[in-house]
Amino acid sequence: MIMITGAHGVVGRAVMDLLLREDTGIAAVTRGSGSAAFPEGVRAVSGDLYHPQWIEAALEGVEALQISPRATGPGLGELLRIAVKQGVRRVVLLSATTVEYPAGEARFAAQFQHAEDLVRGSGLDFTVLRLADFAANALAWAPQIRSGDVVRGAYGRATTSPIHEADIAEVAARALHGGLRPGSTHTLTGPQPLDQVAKVRLIGAALGRALSFQELPPEHIRQGMLAQGLPEEVPDRLLGSLADYAHRPGPTTGSVEDLLGRPARTFADWADDHAAALGG
Repeated sequence: MIMITGAHGVVGRAVMDLLLREDTGIAAVTRGSGSAAFPEGVRAVSGDLYHPQWIEAALEGVEALQISPRATGPGLGELLRIAVKQGVRRVVLLSATTVEYPAGEARFAAQFQHAEDLVRGSGLDFTVLRLADFAANALAWAPQIRSGDVVRGAYGRATTSPIHEADIAEVAARALHGGLRPGSTHTLTGPQPLDQVAKVRLIGAALGRALSFQELPPEHIRQGMLAQGLPEEVPDRLLGSLADYAHRPGPTTGSVEDLLGRPARTFADWADDHAAALGG
């Protein structure tokens, strides 16, 4: 049995879908009544991982645990102690490239670094996956794409190597099954640096439309996000990173190909796979 935290996230769902195709037993942690959204065959485990004492019984029979630090928050240390007590053997941590390649506000990278330190000191076999910008972050543009041919945002020249969630899922699944060297850390990115202007153009190609990016002042974007009811942390994370990536591109590695024996999926591949969700 494998337990997934952050199960409603982009990576959590991709890992669950892959493990289900492998007929692997899955337990997915949800804070509330979101269990109905899980695929058939997934055991939903409800509770608040910020205070994880309740999870002891649910960890019986769990061999490996996938950790999203944003899902566990300050409860991660206690969760790991309980996991050791209950006989969990392996943990896979979803961290961020900003630990190694700083970008954005230092406090966010520090949170991931702290999570890495806890996992390394847990006594469990561990794998740390430092993840680049998710290609799926572009889904935030879908409402604009459905309503017109212009995507408006800040820092159009911010450059990252966005990674397809399916590639993350394949590497994570291999680690959860014990197929990667215990104690290893891998920085996973897509294969090609792209700025936001190029991403919008590639989405347009996938949709058969000519899309363009219009740059707006960062504060305009911040106020728009807050007006949507998003917590301040969300624009702080996004705009801080984009500001740095506009001056210094994020990393590009070959780790996906090295680990999986095939090239990483491109952003164009991702856009084709998600054309319907993007407005196609």
